[in-house]
Amino acid sequence: MSQISIKGVKKSYGKTEVVHGVDVEIEAGEFVVILGPSGCGKSTLLRMIAGLEAISAGEISIGGKVVNDLEPRERGCAMVFQNYALYPHMTVRQNIGYSLKVAKVAKPQRDARVMAVAQSVGLETFLDRRPGELSGGQRQRVAMARAMVREPKVFLFDEPLSNLDAKLRVAMRAEVRRLHRELGVTSVYVTHDQIEAMTLADKIMIMNAGNVEQIGRPTDVYNHPASRFVADFIGSPAMNLVEGEFDAEGLFAHGQGGRMNVAGLNGHRVPGRRVVLGVRPEAVRRVGPETANAIAATVDYVEELGAARLIHADMQGSRIVAVDTGTGHLPTGTPIHLALNDSALHVFSMEDGQRIGHA
Repeated sequence: MSQISIKGVKKSYGKTEVVHGVDVEIEAGEFVVILGPSGCGKSTLLRMIAGLEAISAGEISIGGKVVNDLEPRERGCAMVFQNYALYPHMTVRQNIGYSLKVAKVAKPQRDARVMAVAQSVGLETFLDRRPGELSGGQRQRVAMARAMVREPKVFLFDEPLSNLDAKLRVAMRAEVRRLHRELGVTSVYVTHDQIEAMTLADKIMIMNAGNVEQIGRPTDVYNHPASRFVADFIGSPAMNLVEGEFDAEGLFAHGQGGRMNVAGLNGHRVPGRRVVLGVRPEAVRRVGPETANAIAATVDYVEELGAARLIHADMQGSRIVAVDTGTGHLPTGTPIHLALNDSALHVFSMEDGQRIGHA
C-alpha cells in the first residue's frame, strides 16, 4: 500500500489550462473516487498519476517518492480502463498472465498467480475461453484480474463500469468494493456516476471545470455540500435549489410572488440579500394546510418509485421536488401544501455559488 500526494498539479494543452491546481492527500489503503461531469479534468488527473499524461506544474508522489519524471511502468500503478483492452486472440489465462510473461516470471509461478487471481474474481472456470466468448461483466473481471496479478502499489480505475448495463453495474460495484476490502491496495477511481461514488468511496473528490469543488467522506459531501454545484451534482434526485432574496419582513421571496418563512435561517435573513436556498427532496414533506409555515404548491407530475414517489410541484414559479410515501392519485394541477425541515436547509451565495455557513 502506498500513499499518493498531489500538490499544486496543473495541466495545460498549449495556452489552455484544463486542470487548475489540485491538492489532495490519498492515504495508504484508501479508496478515493474522483467525481465530476464530462470534461471536468478527472480522467486527465488520473492519467497524470499513472504517468500517461505529462504534468504541466506541481508534484505527484507515490509511496513518498516523487514520480513526475518516472515512466508509467516505474510507478507501481495498475490501470483498469472503460474499454477492457483485452487481447482478442489470447485466452483469459493468457490475458491475465501476459504482464508476468513479459516480466519473465517462471511458468509454474505465473500459473499459480493467475489461478489465485482468477479465483478471487470468479473466473477460474473461464480461463481457456477468449474475450469474445465472455459477457461484458466477465470481460471487465478479466481486466481487473490482469491489473491485480501485477500486485501493484496503486489501482487506478477510469470509468470501468460505464459500458455495463444498470443491473450489472450494481453487481460489479459490490465486486470492486469487496476486492478493495480484501486487497487493501490504495485505489483511485474516476466516474461521472454519483451513485458509484457514494457507494464505493472512502473519500470523494468532486471536480468541476478543472477545479476541485470539495473533498470529503460521502456523507459529509451529501449533508454539507460546499457549493451550489456539489449540491446539485450529488444526490438522486438532486437537491432543490430555489433562487430568491429576503424581504423586509425576513421572509424568503422567490419565483412569481412566492414567500416562505424559513425560521431556521435567522442569521441569514438580511433584507435584500439574494441567495440560493437548498433543501433535499427527502427533507420536503406533504402536510395539511393548517401546518405552521405550510407552503402552497401545485402538482406538476408524480414519479412512482414503488416504496415512495417523487412529487414534482410548482411553488408560484419555483420548482420543488418532495419525497412522499402517501397514496392516492395526484393529477397535474392538484393543490398541495409542503413543509421544509428547517434543520436540513442550505444557503449558497448567488454570486459565486459557495456555501454560506449557518449563523
